[in-house]
Amino acid sequence: MPNPRLTGLGCGLFCMAAMLTLGFLDDLLLGASLTVYGVLSLPVSALTALWVRGGDLLTAPVVIPIAFAVGLSMVADDGGGGGFLGGVMGLVTALSTQAGWLYLGTLVAGVIVIVRRIRMIRTVRMLRRRRA
Repeated sequence: MPNPRLTGLGCGLFCMAAMLTLGFLDDLLLGASLTVYGVLSLPVSALTALWVRGGDLLTAPVVIPIAFAVGLSMVADDGGGGGFLGGVMGLVTALSTQAGWLYLGTLVAGVIVIVRRIRMIRTVRMLRRRRA
C-alpha cells in the first residue's frame, strides 16, 4: 500500500480530483446515482485523512466537505436545463439530500485524524522519555 504524505494543499487537490473523477464516472457509467457517489466518497475521505502529513492533519476534515460538494456538481440534477440557477438549485438539493454521506465522510476523516494525532503525541512523549 502506498504511503504518500501530502501537504495541506496536496490533500485538498487529491480529494477534489478524486471526487470530481468519481462524480464524472458515476454520471457517465451509472446515470448519476447519488447513493453510489456517497458510498464512493467514504474511501476517498479515509485515504485523504491517512495520506496527509502530520503537520497538516487538521486540513483533511476541512477539505472533505468542499471536495464532496465540488464532485457532487457532476452528479446533481441541473433542473432540466434551467441554466446556472437550475444547476445551483440542483446542487443545493443534492447537498441537502446527501448530507448523511457528507457527515459520515467527514466523521471518518475526523476519527482517523484524531487517532493519528494521538499516536503522534504518544510517540513524541516516548522519545522524550528515552532521551531523559
